[in-house]
Amino acid sequence: MLIEEPEAHIHPQRQLRLMQFLQNHLQTSQQGDHPIQALVSTHSPQLASQIRLENLVMIQGGEAFSMAPNRTKLAESDYRFLQRFLDITKANLFFARGLMIVEGDAENILLPTLAKLLGRDFGAHGVSIVNVGGVGLRRYAKIFMRSEDEIDSYINVPVACLTDLDVMPDCAPEITGKVKPGEDWPKGRRWKAVKDFTPPQLLQRRAEIEQKAHGQNVRTFVSDSWTLEYDLALSGLTKEVWIASNLAQEDENISVGKAQFDDVECNANESFKALQREHTDPEVLASHIYAQFTTGTKASKAITAQYLAELLEKKYGNNEGGSAELSEQLPQYIVDAIKYVTSPIRHGAEVDKG
Repeated sequence: MLIEEPEAHIHPQRQLRLMQFLQNHLQTSQQGDHPIQALVSTHSPQLASQIRLENLVMIQGGEAFSMAPNRTKLAESDYRFLQRFLDITKANLFFARGLMIVEGDAENILLPTLAKLLGRDFGAHGVSIVNVGGVGLRRYAKIFMRSEDEIDSYINVPVACLTDLDVMPDCAPEITGKVKPGEDWPKGRRWKAVKDFTPPQLLQRRAEIEQKAHGQNVRTFVSDSWTLEYDLALSGLTKEVWIASNLAQEDENISVGKAQFDDVECNANESFKALQREHTDPEVLASHIYAQFTTGTKASKAITAQYLAELLEKKYGNNEGGSAELSEQLPQYIVDAIKYVTSPIRHGAEVDKG
């Protein structure tokens, strides 16, 4: 039975019912005297999210890539996980020309703006962002990695996994409220700081994170120091992150007219000057800015990202040469990840076994 693009003719809810019916009926038919096979072509993430992953086949570059077990790098437990969490939003990955996998709302909100300002608009390049919320990043990436038996045929889609190093500077635990001033750091703690590692151990930690999802056309890009917000504040957007976090703290008041955007921005500019005079060490200054998300009236990272995107649009959007200027202010791993997913993969690069 061949069905071509049912999404073109059927209401979305009917599409879901159709796929549920087909899968249940076809599974039952395999046990009878007249087994039936159905082929459904679709460009709909909604339909793709309803089909069992192992039954999906991606058509890319004139080749068919089965998602069946033993054809991908996915383990049995990965299939079970993805069957639960591969929803309509995430199913966009099957139709992307480039894929950015992130672990939080802030990255999901901010990266499209950064890419646009760098002259690499995700929409124009067919790049989809999948926000996995800190769960299963590498499982999603392995969908695009073929098993060793299919090593000569890789999916020609650049996949970038963006993740945090999660190693804070030694000054940060006190500044962000992890410990009180002068207090010994607790044993068995989950958070890590630079002094917990020797330089070779820190390099090894980065390499281990990178290698968890690396190979073929999948790359992992690890934050330069700690997390996205801290790295942005440390690199060159120190003032902008501070102002955005202040705006985020006043977001509700701004929304109902109790506070004015321009007034909050102006006050944040003045408080930043005072903060800068008090803390001349870049790591200390960036840690105080990150403390906006951990102490006091905590700023939302997602809302901060929205305001930061707005501030960067205003500063670099209509500025000739703004793309090059912004590139110099951003952490290098962000720039590298955006360039990777918006660049065509050269023929032959997909057989790189690194």
